[in-house]
Amino acid sequence: MGGVTAAAGAAGPAARDPGLQPERTRLAWRRTTLSAAVAAVLAVKSALHGGAPAGAVVVCAVCCGLWLGFLLVAHHRIRALSAGTPPPALARRHAATAALCAVATAVCAAVLVLGPAR
Repeated sequence: MGGVTAAAGAAGPAARDPGLQPERTRLAWRRTTLSAAVAAVLAVKSALHGGAPAGAVVVCAVCCGLWLGFLLVAHHRIRALSAGTPPPALARRHAATAALCAVATAVCAAVLVLGPAR
């Protein structure tokens, strides 16, 4: 069993297709951006359903702003992955921005869905 592991480890890096990982990562960024867009659209729909209380409009605007922030980071990363060269590591501030936008969008959605009865 030790021989199989050593042989697989030796052939692994040479046989790896470097084009697959950036493609999967690019698709994951696009899928997450689409999910955030759906959350923003649902926030707009929820905020405007049955009248527009000021608090719901503010939360909706924040949700849309967070989506734009995530879109900016995702677009930057997708372009880096599409460059054809090995992409650089994601900068800490970009990773933190993406995580903050995702979590804050979820909080905004929870506020809109679980907010006070109208």
